[in-house]
Amino acid sequence: MTMPDSPAVNDPGPSPSPFAVADERGGGGPATAGGGIAAAAPYSPGELVVHRSFTTSRLVFVRTAHVVGHDERGLRLWIPHGCPMAVELSEDGRGLRDMPFAEWIRQPTVMTTSVWRGPNIFMLVPPRGANSVWWFWDWQGRFVRWYINLEQPAVTWRDEDLVGVDTTDHDLDLWVTPERTWEWKDEHELAERLAFPNHYWVGDPDAVRAEGERLLRLVEAGAFPFDGTWTDFRPDPGWRMPDALPRGWDRPRA
Repeated sequence: MTMPDSPAVNDPGPSPSPFAVADERGGGGPATAGGGIAAAAPYSPGELVVHRSFTTSRLVFVRTAHVVGHDERGLRLWIPHGCPMAVELSEDGRGLRDMPFAEWIRQPTVMTTSVWRGPNIFMLVPPRGANSVWWFWDWQGRFVRWYINLEQPAVTWRDEDLVGVDTTDHDLDLWVTPERTWEWKDEHELAERLAFPNHYWVGDPDAVRAEGERLLRLVEAGAFPFDGTWTDFRPDPGWRMPDALPRGWDRPRA
């Protein structure tokens, strides 16, 4: 998954909404915008979730999260700094963004476990649409920006004791400041990868951009979720992350 660069976080190392909420390196049919989150039974606050990103079928990125809430506004997740994760890398340890896409699609790859070294993330997976919205704070707990991740409508699932959320990143994204100024992110990556339609997972870039523009209308109106909701969120101090990804994190896509 193409991850956002960390916002300005002094990094020491690393009301129901009318708006919306669905592969990465090649290998299947194109993903499109639209649809909505699958109607799995609501998750409970504090439950451990694996949030996963795929190509059409191949897993490329996983992070663990705690459920904050799950209701008509969508699924809210807390992804803390240091949580267990896995990411697809080339055999020499490079990621998707470390080389031209033409080189990446020829690389043998392996899923590599690690921990999330970026900042804490509060994520909203809305009940409809093709996006998720992320809240970022600096290390002093000050809200610094929203991140609009354009993606395939998410699917939630439960497999015995394991619960998860599966999606596909659409690469084009948006940063939004607390003052609601905004900028597109990763337009060059989208343009580069569209030249490889047999390998790329975004089939309708116009629909992806239209989803972003729809959300920008909410940003400019100061409408939910860009109205200050959850900017003062703090996680339950009793939540604890496991030392490793839970068994079954690499099960087939839902």
